[in-house]
Amino acid sequence: MRFPPPTLPVVHCVSERQAHRVLAAITARMEQVGLRLHPDKTRIVYCQDGKRRASYEHTEFTFLGFTFHQRRARAKNGKQFNSFLPAISKDALKRISAEVRSWRLYNRTGQDLVDLARDINPIIRGWMQYYGAFYRSVMYPLLSRINAYLVRWIRKKYKRLRAKKNAFQCWRGIVKRFPRMFAHWKWVPSVPSVW
Repeated sequence: MRFPPPTLPVVHCVSERQAHRVLAAITARMEQVGLRLHPDKTRIVYCQDGKRRASYEHTEFTFLGFTFHQRRARAKNGKQFNSFLPAISKDALKRISAEVRSWRLYNRTGQDLVDLARDINPIIRGWMQYYGAFYRSVMYPLLSRINAYLVRWIRKKYKRLRAKKNAFQCWRGIVKRFPRMFAHWKWVPSVPSVW
């Protein structure tokens, strides 16, 4: 049985001075119990947003599959500003992309679209619920790529739809008639312009 690696804690402080004091206290306590903080995985990160403009070495961190750093945000009144926000990390996106490729959707021509939806919807829905909780637009290119694989499936399954133009026309008709067939169509019903 494989166990996931332990998750390192994140400690939030109100000042750099406090962060150094807390780090020293944690380091001392770990040494008391015979442990050491990993030097490459332990750092003080400056949570930079639109209000804070100082320059620091570390201005982002990754925790539980999310990367936290300065991003554009929109206030309730529609005005944009910079804030320190999480979004799915590059490593998590890379892992999910590899899993999506491993499905080889375009080669599963023995199934129909309903079968494919039944197979992948629970997985995609889980990703959307977890990683889409924050700044979900970072996931849109991945979800759009799943649609590209489904269009490839259409082109392989139906000879009369081998031409891209015909496949896209069929795609648009399916999405219009069955907008909830695939879980991710709620966010991204389109296909990337270049694929």
